[in-house]
Amino acid sequence: MDKQAKKTALRGITYGLYLVGTKGEAGVNAFAGNFLTQTSFEPPLVTLAVKAGTRSQQEIAQSGVFSVNILESGQKDMVTAFFRSITQEDNQLAGYPFYLKETGCPIFEDALSFFECKVVEKVEKGDHFIYVGEVINAGVHREGDPLTMKETGFYYGG
Repeated sequence: MDKQAKKTALRGITYGLYLVGTKGEAGVNAFAGNFLTQTSFEPPLVTLAVKAGTRSQQEIAQSGVFSVNILESGQKDMVTAFFRSITQEDNQLAGYPFYLKETGCPIFEDALSFFECKVVEKVEKGDHFIYVGEVINAGVHREGDPLTMKETGFYYGG
């Protein structure tokens, strides 16, 4: 297989870029995620892939819940802040205010919308865990166009 062709082809898959919230013994956490898709209408299910061995992956495995925050086009700086380890200060992560709802995972005030999930299945494949989450709560803060990987110039995959 031509490795460059494989990389180019896989990078052609379109992705959004989201803030995924978790919770654990050290408090709440969030990371920039893009391996996410809706997989069922009824019940409402999404599939999320999370790199194995990370704090976030371990927190989802232990708590069985996560939140997904849909960011708005132009919020590259916000998502970039979550590419590294972050700490909680009061009701902020990386300087961005959040609140909690049903799962106890962070929901960011600056996000367009959010949904919260309860893990109903997990699979370990390759270097990621794949979580199937049932959407148990959702909300909309405002209307807008969602942030995409393409707009940021970032690449993940291949």
